[in-house]
Amino acid sequence: MSKVEITVNGKATSANVEDRMLLVDYIREQRNLTGTHVGCDTSQCGACVVHIDGKAVKSCTVLAVQASGSEVTTIEGLAGNDDLHPMQAAFRENHGLQCGFCTPGMIMAAVDMVNRHGPNLDEKTIRAELEGNICRCTGYHNIVKSIAAGAAAMGESAKQAAE
Repeated sequence: MSKVEITVNGKATSANVEDRMLLVDYIREQRNLTGTHVGCDTSQCGACVVHIDGKAVKSCTVLAVQASGSEVTTIEGLAGNDDLHPMQAAFRENHGLQCGFCTPGMIMAAVDMVNRHGPNLDEKTIRAELEGNICRCTGYHNIVKSIAAGAAAMGESAKQAAE
């Protein structure tokens, strides 16, 4: 057993965990945040994507002890004050989901994509960046459309905040 101290969605957390506990299990079982999904347990599907210190990571590939001392943001921590994050709103408005299982990971990956590439994403970049996120329900058309719209909204939101 090891003690981990992880800031999750802006809240300091501490727990004794088995050394082999995955971060995704810590998030779901210790913090009761079930928006981060376990899809494949082999890092293939991307349903478990969270941000660690601002970067997208598949939380099924990280041990909780490795994340100790880090800041983790899950889908639940993306939005503030009961408002949807611009990317979440874009997925809703553009029908970027069907069953919704992959959606949290897609959204977290998309926000990271915008943070790295800026708000002017083209379809080729979006599709290339989504390579590690699998949706079994859709043909990705509305997901790509949602990410482009969310990226533009994030850019507009950042522009307004700067003014």
